[in-house]
Amino acid sequence: MSDSLSDCGDCTDHRTAITEAEVDALIRGICFKTGPPRTLGVEVEWLVMDPSRPRHPVPSERLASLYATLRPVPLRSALTVEPGGQLELSSPPAGSLMECVGTVSADLDTVRAVLADDGLALVGLGHHPWHTPSRFLREARYDAMEACLDRTGPAGRHMMRASASVQVCVDAGYEEPGPLGHEQRWWLAHRLGPVLVAAFANSPLVDGRPSGHRSVRQSYWAGIGPGRAGAPSTDGEPRADWARHVLDSPVMCVRGDDGPWEVPENLTFREWTRSRSPRPPTRADLDYHLTTLFPPVRPRGHLELRMIDAQPGDDGWIVPLAVTAALFDDPEAAEAAHRAVKPLAERALDLPAPHNPLWADAARLGLTDPGLCEAAVACFTAALRALPRLGAEPEVVAAVAGYLDRYVARGRCPADDLLDGSDGIGRPAHGRKDTPS
Repeated sequence: MSDSLSDCGDCTDHRTAITEAEVDALIRGICFKTGPPRTLGVEVEWLVMDPSRPRHPVPSERLASLYATLRPVPLRSALTVEPGGQLELSSPPAGSLMECVGTVSADLDTVRAVLADDGLALVGLGHHPWHTPSRFLREARYDAMEACLDRTGPAGRHMMRASASVQVCVDAGYEEPGPLGHEQRWWLAHRLGPVLVAAFANSPLVDGRPSGHRSVRQSYWAGIGPGRAGAPSTDGEPRADWARHVLDSPVMCVRGDDGPWEVPENLTFREWTRSRSPRPPTRADLDYHLTTLFPPVRPRGHLELRMIDAQPGDDGWIVPLAVTAALFDDPEAAEAAHRAVKPLAERALDLPAPHNPLWADAARLGLTDPGLCEAAVACFTAALRALPRLGAEPEVVAAVAGYLDRYVARGRCPADDLLDGSDGIGRPAHGRKDTPS
């Protein structure tokens, strides 16, 4: 979400070295801004394809020309480009669900019109079904990121180049206890996360073949390692747990003014503050380090829920936004969600998300898992009842009701449409790769 509710850090290049104690204090102070839930945001990522040749990669020269055309187009949302050429719109903080929906919908209409002039389209899939695009962005940041993630295998390249998501941003909540308090919202976000993975899974194919996962995007995120994509404990105080996690997470790179950035191996931020080598870390390095951690729930003053696959259809992103907003910001729905996901906690074991059995089952099985399906039905039902109280317009309520009926109540998710061939995107037949059309 652009102009975040209360961004971690600012854009100032703080050159003064910082100590371990200062890092701990800064993280506790900036990553959980508590108060009444008032604002909401969404970040929608899209694959960019040529509908007439969907299995062919869009040439980088064509993408560069497109984004040069888009750059001066007036939008309320921030428009950015991901390493593989995916396009992302990040909403400004909105005072209501319908304000957020209206802003992003209008911006998407504008962007789609520009793409249509060039014969291109935005496609909502969690992972590119036919190929892993080459890297579009050639910058020191992404060179270093790729070098770092390559150490854990191919998952990082898939994540960088071929994945897309719907990221919902909600306020951290009240300081006081209760369903809208920040400790319970932190707990709920991590327990609800697998339910959202399963209900909105939309990435079952890799290189034209079933991957064995309904959300292969989620499995790739888990594959980049617990230090990079894992989450801290959710049983303690969120500020202390997150500060500890940030300090003990590996440094992706040490930025330089000239040439390639250094990519250290097995250097945590805590160790960097103590060793002060290869140079002392600064506040700017901490700000950057926070952007290189990709847990399923990332506190950035607000809570950024990162586990939802990009959704099919022009307006598919509205359903996860509406459901998540209702479950976090309506007290009755929040209580119902807590009750619904509590039985799932036993399956999570004492492992950080998304590296525990519950998250793995959600990515692999979707809503064919009975426990996840039961929780999803309860959560969607509670959200549907809450949406009118949040001022949702009838078409949004109808979209959530339709999703509940078409998918959740039947133990299905959009990935099942892709797997049975009813998705309408020209999917290759099961068990073989068609030649590009």
